[in-house]
Amino acid sequence: MKFFLLTLAFSSLSFAADLTGAWACEVQTDAGSGSPRFEFTQTGESLKGKYSGQLGDADVAGKVTGDKAAWSFKVDLGSIAYEATVTGDTMKGKVELAGQASGTFSCKKNK
Repeated sequence: MKFFLLTLAFSSLSFAADLTGAWACEVQTDAGSGSPRFEFTQTGESLKGKYSGQLGDADVAGKVTGDKAAWSFKVDLGSIAYEATVTGDTMKGKVELAGQASGTFSCKKNK
């Protein structure tokens, strides 16, 4: 019984979200709303990808640790930063728009 509980505990600790793929998002901020799209490639904890939305197109870089993800990219406005909690094929979190606005977002992975 102890072995089973230890195995269960360690397996839950090793859970890592996989963000690889295309994501459609809805963002709500102090400055308005938008529907950006992300295309991610994840290797271990390293996250890279592309942003496409109202702010143009940009390269994305970030990190995934367990069910938490954080990524950012730069546009003319400045640096845009996202922090998310991932649950299967969905994620929710906070976004910071170059210190000029902040808000929340939710995304769904395209299948």
